[in-house]
Amino acid sequence: MEDSVEQGNSLAAPTVFIIVFVIQFLPRYLEHHIKSGTLSETELKLRAEIRELLKEASAYSQPSTFAQAAKLRRIAATKEKELAKIQEVQMKEKKSSYDPYMKAMMPIKILTYLVLAIWFWGCPVAAISKELVQPFGKVLSWKAGVFSDDKVMVGILPWMILSTRVSKLICRKVIQ
Repeated sequence: MEDSVEQGNSLAAPTVFIIVFVIQFLPRYLEHHIKSGTLSETELKLRAEIRELLKEASAYSQPSTFAQAAKLRRIAATKEKELAKIQEVQMKEKKSSYDPYMKAMMPIKILTYLVLAIWFWGCPVAAISKELVQPFGKVLSWKAGVFSDDKVMVGILPWMILSTRVSKLICRKVIQ
C-alpha cells in the first residue's frame, strides 16, 4: 500500500510542474502572438518609402540643399505617423480577437491552482534528501502531512510556488 502511494507521489511533482508550466505558457504565448504579427503589404510599402526618403535626405549634405533635405524628412515623419496609425489599428483588431481567451485565462489559473491544492493537500508531492534542502526543510514540508527522518516531504503549496516561479522564468526565456 505504501509503495503505491509513494509511486503515485513520484509522478505528482512533475505532473504539477507541467500543469503549472502550461498555465503560465499559454497567456504569454497568446500575448506574444498578438504583439508579433505579419506585416501587411501597405506597411512594407510605407517602410520602404520611409527608408528611401531618409536615404535621399541624408544624401543632401550641402547647405544649399538643406531645405530639400528638411522637406524629405518631414514627408518621412508624416509617413511614419501614418504607419504607426495602421499598426495601432491592426493591434486593436488582433487584441479584440484574442481578448476572450485572455480574459478566461485568469479564472482558469485560479481554478487549477485551487484544484491542485485541494487534491494534494496533506500529502507530500515530492521527497527530497535533507542534505539538499537543509535550511529550508521546514518551509518546503509545510502541509505535507508525512514526516521522515532522512527525507524532506515537499508540500503542494511550496511546490506550486516554486513551479510557478520556474515556469515564469522559462517562459520569459523561451518567448522573447
